[in-house]
Amino acid sequence: MSHNSPNTSKTNHEEPKPSNWNLPNVLTSVRIIAIPLFAWLVLRADNIHTGWMWAAFICFVVLMITDKLDGDIARARGLVTDFGKIADPIADKALMTTALVCLNIVGAFSYWFTIIIVVRELGITLWRMVELRRGNVVPASKGGKLKTALQSLAMGLYLCPLPDWMEIPRLLVLIAATIVTVVTGIQYLVDSRKLQQTS
Repeated sequence: MSHNSPNTSKTNHEEPKPSNWNLPNVLTSVRIIAIPLFAWLVLRADNIHTGWMWAAFICFVVLMITDKLDGDIARARGLVTDFGKIADPIADKALMTTALVCLNIVGAFSYWFTIIIVVRELGITLWRMVELRRGNVVPASKGGKLKTALQSLAMGLYLCPLPDWMEIPRLLVLIAATIVTVVTGIQYLVDSRKLQQTS
């Protein structure tokens, strides 16, 4: 019996947590560090200089690709860390907020879109953090992926030097993104209230 006890104790040990120094976290960190460069490119383009607009668009696409990659790699290789859980959504919100604000500054669209989307994103993020501190994990909204896709598409369309006839289509995409952003924000609150009532 005594010979078996060391093996038994080993099997009872928890799996070691992955190091914060891993590829997904590096990609997330690079995304955060590159946001000022992206902002500079958008402002330098000033919504009129074609070459700089394409540079800003390419930078945005690359940063969005790293957002997809870091999550996929972390889950596939078991590299999900506490740092990643915190830094990844911060990087996402920072990139989208930067895109909205900078495009507003250069006069791409009305500031009301930025106010609505940014207030919703920051408000829900802060609320989820408060709930997490209380021990309540708020599940991701069902429309979260659609919201992110529409926001990304809208920003991409406004970053590109498109012909004048695309003004209405990209405005419609931005309106749709704003509506879905608001609806999913409300859905978070409704779903959370239901969970609290059933618990």
